[in-house]
Amino acid sequence: MAGASVKVAVRVRPFNSREIGKESKCIIQMSGNTTTILNPKQPKDNKSFNFDYSYWSHTSPEDINYASQQQVYRDIGEEMLQHAFEGYNVCIFAYGQTGAGKSYTMMGKQEKDQQGIIPLLCEDLFTKINDSSNDNRLSYSVEVSYMEIYCERVRDLLNPKNKGNLRVREHPLLGPYVEDLSKLAVTSYSDIQDLMDAGNKARTVAATNMNETSSRSHAVFNIIFTQKEHDSQTDNTSEKVSKISLVDLAGSERADSTGAKGTRLKEGANINKSLTTLGKVISALAEMKKKKVESFIPYRDSVLTWLLRENLGGNSRTAMVAALSPADINYDETLSTLRYADRAKQIRCNAIINEDPNNRLVRELKEEVARLRDLLYSQGLGDIIESECIISELLMVQALLCSVQETEKIIAELNETWEEKLRRTEAIRMEREALLAEMGVAIREDGGTVGVFSPKKTPHLVNLNEDPLMSECLLYYIKDGITKVGRKDARTRQDIVLSGHFIKEEHCCFTSTIGMSGEGVVVLEPCDGAETYVNGKRVTAPTVLRSGNRIIMGKSHVFRFNDPEQARQERERTPCAETPAEPVDWAFAQRELLEKQGIDMKQEMDQRLQDLEDQYRKEKEVASSLLDDLQRVSLQDFLFGLAFLVIDGFN
Repeated sequence: MAGASVKVAVRVRPFNSREIGKESKCIIQMSGNTTTILNPKQPKDNKSFNFDYSYWSHTSPEDINYASQQQVYRDIGEEMLQHAFEGYNVCIFAYGQTGAGKSYTMMGKQEKDQQGIIPLLCEDLFTKINDSSNDNRLSYSVEVSYMEIYCERVRDLLNPKNKGNLRVREHPLLGPYVEDLSKLAVTSYSDIQDLMDAGNKARTVAATNMNETSSRSHAVFNIIFTQKEHDSQTDNTSEKVSKISLVDLAGSERADSTGAKGTRLKEGANINKSLTTLGKVISALAEMKKKKVESFIPYRDSVLTWLLRENLGGNSRTAMVAALSPADINYDETLSTLRYADRAKQIRCNAIINEDPNNRLVRELKEEVARLRDLLYSQGLGDIIESECIISELLMVQALLCSVQETEKIIAELNETWEEKLRRTEAIRMEREALLAEMGVAIREDGGTVGVFSPKKTPHLVNLNEDPLMSECLLYYIKDGITKVGRKDARTRQDIVLSGHFIKEEHCCFTSTIGMSGEGVVVLEPCDGAETYVNGKRVTAPTVLRSGNRIIMGKSHVFRFNDPEQARQERERTPCAETPAEPVDWAFAQRELLEKQGIDMKQEMDQRLQDLEDQYRKEKEVASSLLDDLQRVSLQDFLFGLAFLVIDGFN
């Protein structure tokens, strides 16, 4: 399988509401595997590209040419999964501008026939494993890791202990890897679902607290798939290990089209830096194929390309899905994506079957440890190994000690038994749930994910996020009595812990009581100086909440208040109530806030305009008066001068 090219597919989505509102025209045409883009400014300047697959998803599923989620998975996902069972490393990554449909292709939605490549591949993986469970010669194990690359920093999404930036290291045998990144053992597709939910939940918490959104960071979901086959004749066990990397890249975007400023502009610069570096790597690999000459590949210029080094021109079977916008207003970005994909298809990867890598790796690592120990003993520093002392003056010795410790840590991880991995996974799950419970996030009694259920009686807050995948997956109970909301470093313990700009140490509190009529009443009372909005209006006094109210705390925390009992009584009183015209989501809350602020801003602008007009009128009157005085003085001077000339003439 050596020398296989990268599989490249392009997929065009339907118009979104913004493009429909601007009456955009479709500039993408597809015929077979050929994709053509039409220049809206120069109709004759059309450009065509050939790819392995061209998916037409611009119309409805009733169209005979419509490419569904299942078709995309059959063409790309099934082939890559088959390569993983053969023992190859596999990588699938999605590229495109923000809102082009990358996340829909990779993750999809929860509805039937709407799941993306990642959930379908994971489900199919365990289906194949279960189908071969009757064969006693074969055994399988699956481990997963989930990380986020944001502003060139790597964060572990599955282990709450691994906070902040993880270091990216390079080992002479393993290549680039993330130090201390959690690898958790899973035994079923539901385990993977739970871990993906937990990872997305961790991204949601980070997004809410640090004002990030998922489209601003790259997400890498790795599956380590191990197959063992026992030969009864030779009593030997062979092993194949495949690494499946599923990458959802951040959206490529232009600062002038997004209007980014300040922090968002810096985020966009970091995103575009990593994507530009990825483009340089792809271009360099494509040129190397054309000229057949070794050239420098700038893998190290970005964390993303450094971690994906093996997937780009290395030991991997790789597929790329380029998501396209069909609208003429996005012509430049769509053309850039097509050129990006056209270069990627020229890359050739030298994939090999990973047979028995652990046994070979353990032996080579042990030899390396022995060599390093001998080197230390030869310099008379052998006692350093036993005492674990670090001599800061000897930089070479310090580097050797770090290398020994690093190698021994990898050996211990490789020799860890499957039962130990399962116990470690369970311990990390307990720590993750304890951390979420400490922050006030609701946890089900069975330890399941939070975002798939709703309490029957207890009033609660549900988070709203700009990214639909991260919306409504954090739930905060409002208990009987007083529920405090504030920062972790507040003087008294807060029931709901938030962080970020504009969140006070003690921000607000919810008081849940029983009213005169027996109905539950929840009152929101903001603390002094705390920015709190209800349905777009800032509140400074205690406010009674109704089910469905939108609550914004600070600048980036958006919630919807739900009271199941109150909502049930409202339905009983008005059984024929109409369904709202639009969903109460993050966009609705932000639009509502802007509309309410816009009224005040309009009054302020009118008052300001009136003041400017009055000032202009006064200044004009003063200027006119001065001009009249100047003209009068000038006329008098002229008459005096003329009189002198006449007198001189008579003389």
